[in-house]
Amino acid sequence: MSQTPSPARRRALAAIGAVPLLLAGCGFQLRGPRPLPFESIYLGMYQYSDLAAAIRRQIRASSTTRIADTPEEAQVRLEVLADAKEKAILALNAQGRVREYQLRQRFYFRVVDKAGRQVLAPNEIYLKRDLAFDDSQLLAKEQEEILLYRDMQGDLVQQLMRRLAAAKMPEAEPKP
Repeated sequence: MSQTPSPARRRALAAIGAVPLLLAGCGFQLRGPRPLPFESIYLGMYQYSDLAAAIRRQIRASSTTRIADTPEEAQVRLEVLADAKEKAILALNAQGRVREYQLRQRFYFRVVDKAGRQVLAPNEIYLKRDLAFDDSQLLAKEQEEILLYRDMQGDLVQQLMRRLAAAKMPEAEPKP
């Protein structure tokens, strides 16, 4: 007793099957990593920080750009002007205890070439997250704060990579 699909069902299945083919045919493509416009970069920050490791990992995964060990070997330098994390009180309850915090991270940077010319002018990446707080769940809220800062770091790295990919290398000066 096998039932044959109705004509309406066959048309619906054919339409669903045709959608991926139409999207592929029109040139639609998911946004992938963009290559960086320079061959090598030096990261002017503490080498063993979590942020530096995340940036290095992202550069290696998404481009052919080499990470130099010294500024002299690199075509450009990423100079970190400031990297600050803040925790500010956002709201208090009726007893005057903290009910909500705001976590903030500011990252100032610029990119310069070997000659000291700016490839990317000083830029700021500013991120913030709200954290509801409860004294009775202190350990859980500390873990949540750590996770929120880690999430902010991931966002920071993604924004930094997009800004680096959009950088324009300065024109070389003509040789006499």
